[in-house]
Amino acid sequence: MKRVRCPKCDRYITFDETQYGDGQSLVFECPECRKQFAIRIGKSKLKASQKEEQPEEDEGAYGSIVVVENVFHYKQVLPLKLGDNVIGRYVKGTSVSMPIETNDPSMDTKHCIINVKRDKAGRLSYTLRDAPSNTGTFYMNDILSNYDRVRLEDGSIITIGATTLILRAAPEEP
Repeated sequence: MKRVRCPKCDRYITFDETQYGDGQSLVFECPECRKQFAIRIGKSKLKASQKEEQPEEDEGAYGSIVVVENVFHYKQVLPLKLGDNVIGRYVKGTSVSMPIETNDPSMDTKHCIINVKRDKAGRLSYTLRDAPSNTGTFYMNDILSNYDRVRLEDGSIITIGATTLILRAAPEEP
């Protein structure tokens, strides 16, 4: 099953993509706002062009965040980049680098930041801090203050709002 998002109200519409072939166009009508929009089945040209713009970055080379919501939701895996990775709820027009698609109202649009950098030995180091947010950022059930910085390891559990994130560190290079 695939989901498409209404461009007007951001509501999801689910459909069975196995019934359609590559290159086929589909027209949807949003049940919420009655907006009609079309999509084309197949690979996204936008994602292909974005990969061409950044050929030196291997997706997942710096680790990733696995999003586990406390309500039924589709799995999300967000690849990390070197530097600050700003994590928050997706809202049209916001400028977070790692938007989470959720309806969780307790997650801010800019909730927490994970910094990825290399230490002196060349290993990746992960640091978590609150953005600051209204509901706080929890690391292993401890709430972070606005000035706390926490070092993360593979499998670290972060809770923002009603959503849980799990850090998957990049594999060590031999």
